[in-house]
Amino acid sequence: MHNVAYKIAAVAVLALSFAGTASAQTHWDATHPRRAEVNHRLANQDRRIHQEVREGEMSHAEAARLHSDDRRIRQEERDMATQNSSHITRREDYVLNQQENHVSRQIGQ
Repeated sequence: MHNVAYKIAAVAVLALSFAGTASAQTHWDATHPRRAEVNHRLANQDRRIHQEVREGEMSHAEAARLHSDDRRIRQEERDMATQNSSHITRREDYVLNQQENHVSRQIGQ
């Protein structure tokens, strides 16, 4: 009897762990207009950085620092999206754009 109760409890815990995993997964909408705008700007900045390095107007070290800044912004965008059903709010979009503006001004100086 004790062994049967243990097996039932183990199956219940396993079932609950699968249910928790399924409910934690959400539809990832990377094409939401505000997210698309942020990611398009990051891609454009990436191209600009590579162009500056190719033209000898930016060192590899400076490019690495700017790429690092862009990766941080991209991760922040993803983190924000996880909080709001794969979207970012207008306020979050504003904050991310300000950060992108800061990086953008450093490209081509």
